[in-house]
Amino acid sequence: MGSAASKVAVIPGVRRALLQFQRDFASTPPGAVLDGRDIGTVVCPDADAKLFVTASPEVRARRRQLELEGLGRASAYEAVLKDILARDERDSRRLDAPLRAAPNAAVIDTSDMGIEAALDAAIAAVETALKAT
Repeated sequence: MGSAASKVAVIPGVRRALLQFQRDFASTPPGAVLDGRDIGTVVCPDADAKLFVTASPEVRARRRQLELEGLGRASAYEAVLKDILARDERDSRRLDAPLRAAPNAAVIDTSDMGIEAALDAAIAAVETALKAT
């Protein structure tokens, strides 16, 4: 799904068609938690809290491979890593809304974190951002 979204996301008309829908969805009470590679920079630049969650490509590939195996879809680590690197490259180089952290986003590198530690870091970052508003 992510790879397909990345390929479609380079089409400016698709981005324009979805932008207002995403903004309307995010602003509908009580609000929303959105995930995407341009949410904090383009879709919701005025969001109360922004997180840029990342991990090394190798860690992300290992996690994705385990996820696929759990779904009964065996996949070679090298192929998963190649796909992740290609998506990162494509999303980082696109002219319209490239992948990057918003200047005011809390960057959380989960490379060396488990799920609980990552969740704790995200909650702390959101609480800090909300106190500042």
